[in-house]
Amino acid sequence: METPQSIIAELEDAIRDGSPDKSVQTLRRATDLFLSEAARLTESQIAIFDDVLVHLIKKIETKAKVELSLCLAPLDKAPIEVIRQLARDDEITVAEPVLAQSTRLTNNDLIEVAKNKSQQHLLAITGRSKLEEPVTDVLLSRGNRDVKYKLAGNTGARFSETGFTSLVNSAENDESLTEKIGLRIDLPPRLLRPLLLKATAAVRARLISTAPAETRDVIQQMVSEISKEVYLEITPPRDFSQALETINSMQKQGTLNEATLLAFANARSYEETVAALGALCATSVEFIEPLITSTDGLLVVCKAAKLNWLTAKALLQGWILRRAITESAETTAEKDYFKLSEASALRTLGFWKARIEAS
Repeated sequence: METPQSIIAELEDAIRDGSPDKSVQTLRRATDLFLSEAARLTESQIAIFDDVLVHLIKKIETKAKVELSLCLAPLDKAPIEVIRQLARDDEITVAEPVLAQSTRLTNNDLIEVAKNKSQQHLLAITGRSKLEEPVTDVLLSRGNRDVKYKLAGNTGARFSETGFTSLVNSAENDESLTEKIGLRIDLPPRLLRPLLLKATAAVRARLISTAPAETRDVIQQMVSEISKEVYLEITPPRDFSQALETINSMQKQGTLNEATLLAFANARSYEETVAALGALCATSVEFIEPLITSTDGLLVVCKAAKLNWLTAKALLQGWILRRAITESAETTAEKDYFKLSEASALRTLGFWKARIEAS
């Protein structure tokens, strides 16, 4: 087996020779040796490799540097300066493997690249398994939408207060980014509320259904509070006394059902529609009314009332929400409705009710 010393001697010959072909050939042999012997090499031997390889890679073309980057990126004991040179390369195919993987790069190395190189370089850094706050601060300050989206979904990335604030501000009018941020279990509670305020009803519903257990309850509580506050701001008090008498009478007669609810809705009889939904969910109009002003709240109420999708769709498209629903939002709502079980809807209503009563 060749020794590190013999390969190093050959590397030095290649440097003196100056031939690109010989440089590439020697570099490949050295890389093969390094891959097989790296675990046994001392830091001083690695440093010698490092010194001569730094000079050698100046003479090789991009294709060979890409091969070298791919080989060295996963190694914990790769030559440090070579890794740094590869990371700073303007050609992203050279830089990407080490930027995304190499443990030899320090925070300072990553920050230098993030401050001075292309968005593709930033995107490569964003994929690292661990990222510290000083690095993510720079990525957020310089990064484009793709960088921020990938960063928000990286569970190994850590953010400062400033970084999280910047990320939330970037999510305005961006449903995908909002959803990515909302699913982070480390998002500070003080920033969750403004994020949900900016989110569409469809995004709120998806967050509730897909959020990890650590944050689901908090998201549900905030969505409920936001829906109630928005409702109180835009809606004058209503008198439900007559409607409740009508609905109670229908219940006693056994005539209250999905068809009569839909008839009330089609007739734009607001009080009777809300009272009927409350009765079908076995809860009060005071509790139901604020919920049905948001898409996610209305869907949960409809599912808890055991309504089929066509009835829920009619309510969604009608005047209950006081705003038009887009075709894409309707498609999302339909998918969410079929995913949502009656049991889950009832549990969600119970959770919201308990939160309101406890507040």
